[in-house]
Amino acid sequence: MTEATWGDDAKTPDIDWRMSAALENVPRGNENLAEVTSLEGAVRTWMTLDPEHRDAAVLTPEHPLQIDGAAHATFAGDGIAALAERLPSANDEG
Repeated sequence: MTEATWGDDAKTPDIDWRMSAALENVPRGNENLAEVTSLEGAVRTWMTLDPEHRDAAVLTPEHPLQIDGAAHATFAGDGIAALAERLPSANDEG
């Protein structure tokens, strides 16, 4: 029998940065349209937005992400900022 262990890794499993994600309410020309890209690309795009558009943006990943033990289907504001803190560096392979 295998014994289950619950630690911090179980609360926030590795994030699949390549999954699809929609970043909504961001400027595209004269309109605010959704951009569908990878989760990593969406978070990096959010980081380049001005504060007003960062506050209005909504990020919806392909499937809910588990962060600190809770599943999240959408992110906004501080939630996207928390994802930005977890982004892999350009030198990482993940």
